[in-house]
Amino acid sequence: MSTPQYVLAIDNGTTSIRAIIFDHAGAKIGTGQLETTQIFPQSGWVEHDPVEIWNNTRKVIELALEQASLTASDIAAIGITNQRETTVIWDKTNGVPVYNAIVWQDTRTQSIIDQIAEKNLSEPDLNRFKSKTGLPLATYFAASKIVWILEHVEDVRQRAESGSLAFGTIDSWLVWNLTGGSSGGVHVTDVTNASRTLLMDLEALQWDPELLSAFNIPPTLLPAIVSSSEIYGTAVELLHGVPVAGILGDQQAATFGQAAFSQGEAKNTYGTGNFLIFNTGEEIVHSQNGLLTTVAYKLGNQPAHYALEGSIAVTGSLIQWLRDNLGIISSASEVETLALSVPDNGGAYFVPAFSGLFAPRWRPDARGAIVGLTRYVNKAHIARAALEAVAFQTREVLDATNADTGVPLTEVRVDGGMISNELLMQFQADLLGVPVIRPVVAETTALGAAYAAGLAVGFWSGTDELRALWQEHKRWTPQIDEEERQKLLRVWNKAVEKSLNWIDEDSVQL
Repeated sequence: MSTPQYVLAIDNGTTSIRAIIFDHAGAKIGTGQLETTQIFPQSGWVEHDPVEIWNNTRKVIELALEQASLTASDIAAIGITNQRETTVIWDKTNGVPVYNAIVWQDTRTQSIIDQIAEKNLSEPDLNRFKSKTGLPLATYFAASKIVWILEHVEDVRQRAESGSLAFGTIDSWLVWNLTGGSSGGVHVTDVTNASRTLLMDLEALQWDPELLSAFNIPPTLLPAIVSSSEIYGTAVELLHGVPVAGILGDQQAATFGQAAFSQGEAKNTYGTGNFLIFNTGEEIVHSQNGLLTTVAYKLGNQPAHYALEGSIAVTGSLIQWLRDNLGIISSASEVETLALSVPDNGGAYFVPAFSGLFAPRWRPDARGAIVGLTRYVNKAHIARAALEAVAFQTREVLDATNADTGVPLTEVRVDGGMISNELLMQFQADLLGVPVIRPVVAETTALGAAYAAGLAVGFWSGTDELRALWQEHKRWTPQIDEEERQKLLRVWNKAVEKSLNWIDEDSVQL
C-alpha cells in the first residue's frame, strides 16, 4: 500500500461546513461545502441543528473525496476546526442532542451572566474570573449556554448529573461522531476550544473546580482536554481507520494556517465576525484594553502558546443581513459592486451591534444603528457603510492590541471570505495605516487544522517546514494621510456612541 499523500480538514464555520483536502505543499485539491441553516427562534437567539451539522459533515467529506478522486486510503490524517463557543449537549447512549446548538452569537443568557457577576459580591464584576480564564463574563462563551440548557430543558440537569449526557463545542461533537458516536466515540476538546468556555484555568489547562461550582455545571458533562495536535482516535464509516489528529478553534486554526507561530506575529480573519489574534508565545498576557487572553495552540507535549484576541461579533454576517433581511443585494458577492457605484458612504455610518459590541468595548447594551441618514443616501451608500464598519471595528481592535503589547503591528495578514473584497481591503489598509497582506492560500482556517493533524502523524516535520510554505498573494498599502484617517475615526466614534444606551431601563421595549 502506498503512503497517504493528503490531509483532510473539516471546517465547521457559523454559516457553512466545508471539507478540504490538502497536499504536502498546502495546496487545495478537493473541496465539499454546504450551508448551515440559521435558526432564529426569538430576538437575540441563534441556533444550529447539531444533527444537520453532522449529516452535512459526512456529505462534504464525500464531495471532497469525489472531487479529488480519492479514497480513505489516500488520507494521512483528519483535522477539525470549528466555530468555538457554540454549545451542544447530547445523550451519550444514543447520540441524540437534548436541544439545538446554541451559537456563539446568541445573547439569551445575559440574565445568567448578570447573576454570576453579582453572586456574593457587593457590586457586579464582569471580570471576576478574568485572571484565571482570560475572559470577561459574557454571553459569548460556552458556560452560560450550558447553564441555560441545564435550566430550561426538561430533565437535562438530572441526566447530566447522572453522567449520561455530554457537552461539547462543535469540535467535540464532530470527533465523537467521527470516532464511533454511541458505539465508542471519543469525548475530547482541545485547549483552544476549552479556553473559550469560561471553565478552564489558562495556566493549568484543566477544568477548574471553582468555575464549575460558580456556574453549577456537573464535571461529568465535560470532555477531556487534549492538545491541538495528537492522535485522538480513528474514524469509522467514510474515512475508516484514518487518524483524527488535529483540533483548533477556527480563529486559532487561521493563525496556525497563516504560519503565525511565534511571539509578535498576528493575523486578522474576516468571516461571520472578525477576529484578530496576536501570538504572545508561552507568556500569558492579560489585556488592559478589552482584549481576550486565549490559548493559541499546543502541539503534543510541548508548552502551550498563548494569544491576545480581539473578537468582533458582526462583520461578514452584516453582508448576509443586507441580503436576507433588507434584500438590497441578492448575493454577498454583489456588495462590492454596489458599494463601488458611489464614491463614498454619503455621510452614512453603520454600527452593526446586533449582538451588542464585543472587543474592545464589551457593551451588551449596544444595538445596531445607521446614523447620518439624509434623502441623498441610497442602498449603495448603505452597502459601502456596511463594508466600512468592518474596517472601523478592526481598527479599534488593532489599537487595543498595540496598547497591550507595546509592539505596534507593522503589517496585518488577513484571511476569510471577505478578503476577496478589494474595496474593503484597501479601506482597511487606509484605516489601519499599515499594509494588509493576503496569502496565496486563502482557506487558512482549514489549512491550519490540516497542519495540526499532519504534524501529529509526521506528514510535516515541524513548524519551520510549514512557515516555508506560506506565500504572499497581494498587499494593500495605505492611500490616505493620518489627518484624514483621524477624521474618519472621530465620526465613527460618534456613530458608536449613538448605538450605546439606546433605551433606558424605564422605557418600554418595542
